[in-house]
Amino acid sequence: MRDPRADRPHMPGYGVLAGDDGLLEWSWARQHLIASRGYWLATSWPDGRPHVMAVWAVWDAGALWFSTGLRSRKARNLLADPRCVVTTEDASSPVVVEGVARFEHDSAAIVRVAGLLGEKYDVELGPEFHDAAVNATIRVVPQRAFGLADEDLVASATRWTFDA
Repeated sequence: MRDPRADRPHMPGYGVLAGDDGLLEWSWARQHLIASRGYWLATSWPDGRPHVMAVWAVWDAGALWFSTGLRSRKARNLLADPRCVVTTEDASSPVVVEGVARFEHDSAAIVRVAGLLGEKYDVELGPEFHDAAVNATIRVVPQRAFGLADEDLVASATRWTFDA
């Protein structure tokens, strides 16, 4: 997978530098996505109201993966509108991913994600995790991402755009 294109986001009023000096490398964002323990997932209710919930997730194969009950509000929101935003938990050096949620049905992928989540969070995921009638395994395919490094917010503001 090729790294996404980096450029400067338009942030009027924040003193963000123009040009490419100080842009963050995608490897910086990827490390933050891997290292974050918690994530915030933003979805939309069917009437358009925002809904935000904390989730456990793993970054793997160019996507952010998480699991939720199929009847949960976040799953129902994503079934109605798969567009979402996921952020790392660190607001001082955040990575914000705008993407599209894909419900995974491939059993090998679900087993792999269960193993990754179990290892990261030191939990054993029971058989219900693999039951698609009860649980959803969701892959957020990024379209854009944003990052800011706490050391130099003005120079580090970076937007990454992924190929479709």
